[in-house]
Formats: sequence, structure tokens, C-alpha cells
Amino acid sequence: MRARVLHILTAVLTLAVLLLVFFVVPPAQGLGYYVRLAFFHIPVAWVAVLAFVLSAYWALQVLRQHDLQADRRSAVSAQLGFIFTLLATVSGAVFSRLTWGSFWNWDPRQTTIFVLLLIYGAYLTLRAALPEPERRARVAAVYALFSCLTVPFLVFIIPRFYFSLHPQPVINSSGHIDMDPVMLVTLVAALADMTLIYWGLLQHRLMGKGRDRV
Repeated sequence: MRARVLHILTAVLTLAVLLLVFFVVPPAQGLGYYVRLAFFHIPVAWVAVLAFVLSAYWALQVLRQHDLQADRRSAVSAQLGFIFTLLATVSGAVFSRLTWGSFWNWDPRQTTIFVLLLIYGAYLTLRAALPEPERRARVAAVYALFSCLTVPFLVFIIPRFYFSLHPQPVINSSGHIDMDPVMLVTLVAALADMTLIYWGLLQHRLMGKGRDRV
């Protein structure tokens, strides 16, 4: 029952976000209607961070309680985080092509998100290389915790130290939200929607019939 309510809510919210993005959101100064891509790019980037944080939280439970179910939750969340990071990278590259003329410029934010992909790609490779469940759970948990420590630095801190072509984030350097009210409402709705999509995918993987090794 809860799963069905979640699916219905997600579907309704997704439809509402699409209507807002394509029919209500005004063009942004300097970006025009290319700004529409931000309502996908920012939410998938946010969910990637959320997924990695939750993966670390469940990894901590593995180390404290030796809970293999927590290991599965941690692994699935890390997998989803990797996928959402990949989506953020691809959507960022498309935005880069439309606004700067090339898909990849080694901009600080592009560089740090690429490093994040390498870190969690190594996590998934590590899990695949360890066949024994309990040892895999312990080693992967330690790696997940240390990997999560890099996330705030790679996503929020390091890119701010260098000149970037990337537009100002929602909360600018002065600590204020500088965004049209309609855009802000749409962005909040998109963030909520993508979070529900992540949670639905997580539950689907955890309850799915194919409980393959992760």
C-alpha cells in the first residue's frame, strides 16, 4: 500500500514539475530557456549526494551491528548515487555544450564530479572483487565511510576556490537565494520529486525478486 501511494505521488509530482518547467518557468537572463535543464541537473546532483550520505549511514550500521541487510542498503544506495552522479555529469556536459560551446572544459565542477565518479566506481569494483559476504560488507563499509567524507569537498568546497564558468549555485557566495520565485518553487518541487524517485528505486531494488549480490 505504501509503495502504491509513493508511486502515485511521484507520478503526480513528476507531471507537475514537467508542466512547470516547460510551460511556466520564464527564460533566465543570459541562459534563455536553456535554464530548463537546471531543473533536472540540480535535482540529480542533490540526490547523488543524498544517496552517498545514506550509503555511509548504513555502512556505519554494518560496522557497529554487523548487519548484512544494512550492507545491502548501503550498496544499493551507492549504486544509485553513482547512477545519479553519472546523470549529473551528462546533463552538465549538455549544458556546457549549449552555453560554452563544448561538452567538456575541465571546469572545476566538471573535474570534481569526475573524481567522484572514479571514487564510487572503485567502490563498486571493490565489492565485485570480494566474494565472501561478511568480509565484503566490512571492507565496503569502511570504503563507503571514507568516500563520503570526500563528497562535501568535491561538490561544495573545492570548486569555490577556483574560477568557474558554472553559474552561481542556488545559494550564492553571499549566502542569499538569488532566483525568480517561480523558478524557486519549481526547483523545490523538482528536488522533492527526484528524492521520491530515488527512494522508490531504492525500495524497488531492496524488495525486488532478483536479490542479486551487490
